[in-house]
Amino acid sequence: MSDIGPSSASVGRFAVLGPGGVGGLLAALLARSGAAVTSLAGGSTAQAIATSGIRVESRQFGDFVAPVAAAERLSEPVDACLVTVKATQLADALDRLPPDVVGSALIVPLLNGVEHVELLRQRYPDATVIAATIRVESSRTAPGVIRHDSPFVGVELAVEGSAGPSVGWLADKLDRAGVRVDISDDAATVMWSKLTFLTALALLTTAAQAAAGEVRKRCRDDLVAMVGEVAAVAGAEGAAVRADDVVGFFDAIPTGMKSSMQRDAESGRRLELDAIGGAVVRAAGRHHIAVPVTSRYVDELRGRYPT
Repeated sequence: MSDIGPSSASVGRFAVLGPGGVGGLLAALLARSGAAVTSLAGGSTAQAIATSGIRVESRQFGDFVAPVAAAERLSEPVDACLVTVKATQLADALDRLPPDVVGSALIVPLLNGVEHVELLRQRYPDATVIAATIRVESSRTAPGVIRHDSPFVGVELAVEGSAGPSVGWLADKLDRAGVRVDISDDAATVMWSKLTFLTALALLTTAAQAAAGEVRKRCRDDLVAMVGEVAAVAGAEGAAVRADDVVGFFDAIPTGMKSSMQRDAESGRRLELDAIGGAVVRAAGRHHIAVPVTSRYVDELRGRYPT
């Protein structure tokens, strides 16, 4: 992370790569709390945000507009960069983040999946890339317009090596912005506990084209089996994930909650199937763990939708 002097420590300089449902919400919340935020996006989206800021319509935070700077490519150093693009867009989007400009900044990837962390560490060797996850239901309805549907937004950050002070600084900024933050010293559990839940939510809701409440009833056996399969893979990857806890969390989420993968399928966009289900199947193969239910859903969705 770049050295934080008195002015940047009190304000915070953020870049948000991908101001969609997740990135747009966080950019607006951080800007509203006083941070200096630049959204990195394509020309038309960047122009819309530069002109009108980001408008948020939220059950939790109310409706508000936050002024946010925008650019197509990072040109000035920042303290932290939130990477919030879809996994399917990551490779192309990273051209907006030149390694020489990123330098030693803190990079916080809030993507679905687990494999992107190592990719980012290889691309940005001077930066501090941490494992992190977010739980939220939020979507972009137009450039610079975000609808936040869930009554929560929570981020979990993993501390590894010497990243403690940087992670603590970021946690404070997010907390001031209204985001619930948990800090863990177990990166594998941070990543795989989210993926265990997300795999079931994404694959089941997308295959059934139904929200969480209906899936809980209609696909109960597959839900329990899939969570058990992914939890077993998570354990082999060094994570402490209890299948019963994940099923309990699934049972507690709002009845009408949809997955981002389900929304992508409804809109004809590419699915993050490879980053979510594909990552589970690949890890299972490395550990010689059978995941028949997960594999069946991955194969079915791969045949039905563009990935």
